[in-house]
Amino acid sequence: MDWRAWHDKYDVADSWMARRLRTVRARIGAVLDEAPAGPLKVISLCAGDGRDLLPVLSGHPRRHEVRVRLVERDARNTASASETARLAKLDQVEVVTGDASLVDQYRDMTPADLVLVCGVFGNITDSDIERTVDACDQLCRTGGTVIWTRNRAAPDRVPMICERFSERGFDLTWLSEPDAGFGVGAHRFTGTPRPLCAGTRLFEFVGYDVLRQRASTSSG
Repeated sequence: MDWRAWHDKYDVADSWMARRLRTVRARIGAVLDEAPAGPLKVISLCAGDGRDLLPVLSGHPRRHEVRVRLVERDARNTASASETARLAKLDQVEVVTGDASLVDQYRDMTPADLVLVCGVFGNITDSDIERTVDACDQLCRTGGTVIWTRNRAAPDRVPMICERFSERGFDLTWLSEPDAGFGVGAHRFTGTPRPLCAGTRLFEFVGYDVLRQRASTSSG
């Protein structure tokens, strides 16, 4: 899968990807608007080129209070994200080219006020979804928010994701409608953050194309 080319689909007017992107941006803006006064920390797993967060942050009145770490494996995407941040003069944005599944990437940035897990859950196995949700209490501060996405193709895993977050001390604050053509959720953490467990790998990024092929083979 060419993940740089995959991002081009966001530019197709009124596609489900474009609508999902607008939805995620709106949720990010709402979290920034409602966040308590003072410095904020944001981390983004599998951040792509940062097009969900960086445009929102560039126009937000609190832009200079927000420290950001974007982690993404594709060097073309991180180069694009770095250039976007540079042009917007977002000096507190750090772009890391690396494996976003390793919790060590977020050391000194946790617990964060906002954790973005967008474009991840549709590309990893169910067991890795559960493992990643379980680790969000290491990534997110009390009162902080996790924003995540997942397609709603059968089998629909959105209910499972919501239930798993609930079991781990996260309250659902927003969820896209079932017929939206995509799933976007926001959960606020009400528990006490656990220390970051160094050396932990959260998931293997398999890719939705491979997962669908596996499902098709097993059902056949």
